Amino acid sequence: MKKRVFVGLSGGVDSSVAAALLKEQNYDVVGVYMKNWTADLPGMKCPWAADLADAKRVAVALGIPFRVFDFQAEYKKLVVDYMIAEYERGRTPNPDVMCNQEIKFGLFARAAFAAGADYVATGHYARNLAEKSRNSATESSRNFAGENSSRERHFLARAKCENKDQTYFLYRITEEILARTIFPLGDFASKNDVRAAAKTRGLPTFAKKDSQGICFVGEVGVRDFLSQFVETAPGDIIEQETGRVIGRHDGAIVYTFGQRHGLSVGGGLPYYVVGKNMAKNEVYVSRNLNNREFFREEIELSECHWINDAPKKILADGSSPSYLARFRHRGALVKCEIAKLNAAKNLATIKLAEPQRAVAPGQSVVIYSGEICLGGGIAQ
Repeated sequence: MKKRVFVGLSGGVDSSVAAALLKEQNYDVVGVYMKNWTADLPGMKCPWAADLADAKRVAVALGIPFRVFDFQAEYKKLVVDYMIAEYERGRTPNPDVMCNQEIKFGLFARAAFAAGADYVATGHYARNLAEKSRNSATESSRNFAGENSSRERHFLARAKCENKDQTYFLYRITEEILARTIFPLGDFASKNDVRAAAKTRGLPTFAKKDSQGICFVGEVGVRDFLSQFVETAPGDIIEQETGRVIGRHDGAIVYTFGQRHGLSVGGGLPYYVVGKNMAKNEVYVSRNLNNREFFREEIELSECHWINDAPKKILADGSSPSYLARFRHRGALVKCEIAKLNAAKNLATIKLAEPQRAVAPGQSVVIYSGEICLGGGIAQ
């Protein structure tokens, strides 16, 4: 009997190719469009209807059943409200991470399994390695705990195309869900190869542009989005070193740590945001790129999630294993060690081999051992 897989069809080229490949691999494929956000914003029409139409066209072209799962209420609560609350606290959240945790590999996966799916699949650029594959693929297998488990383990690995790798957004997936997840695009060398695969198969989305902006709205900036939900008030932009007011902003909530553009502070070298006081509605800036507020050598993480097991702080021989940390999608991988680890409270502190600039509170920090994504936490 064929294994049944529910594929999240977003209406884009990536998920279209994922579904096509699975059908060719003799799976019983069901396409599912997740209806998460449909609200229009001033000057910006939400593209959900067009995306739904494209997803249906792909399903028809492939000759597969098609369903719509409506998660709008849950999405508003779990992703949108979370994002707004984090910005109100002066932090820098990542709604894509929360969307994957709560919706795609939470609600969608559970609904698919309840409806009879053996697996779920998406168009993410990532790889799912079983134990035997992982042992040969990573040079750092000794850094894992629980290696002698009798059950087959599944590990999240970076995509072959490093430029498109999306494991940064997937680090909060559970091993239980990962074991029943397929990432058909993980071995593609480039996005151009994916588009070529779509064109060869006659998929109607082969030339569709990638979506930009906030994950659930489309091409709209954070500032414009937040202005619809949060009242903002003008306040002072203050030079940190002197305490001098050098300009005015239209709401501290929309400024992020390390931001350069959009300050409207003229003349000379550029200013960068180095801090905020949400209670006073003040934004602090500096021209000094060596400002100690910019760089961090140790980063405390809260709400840590480890896909398989917590990383080891000390190895059996007394040495400290070396890991890699990533602070943003497509960001550089930086060598680090686990300085502190409290698995019971989901806390950790990492020590970086070289200081990193502009790591903002609320930002996701993802930890790797070789090409394996171990998990990560939220920078404090």
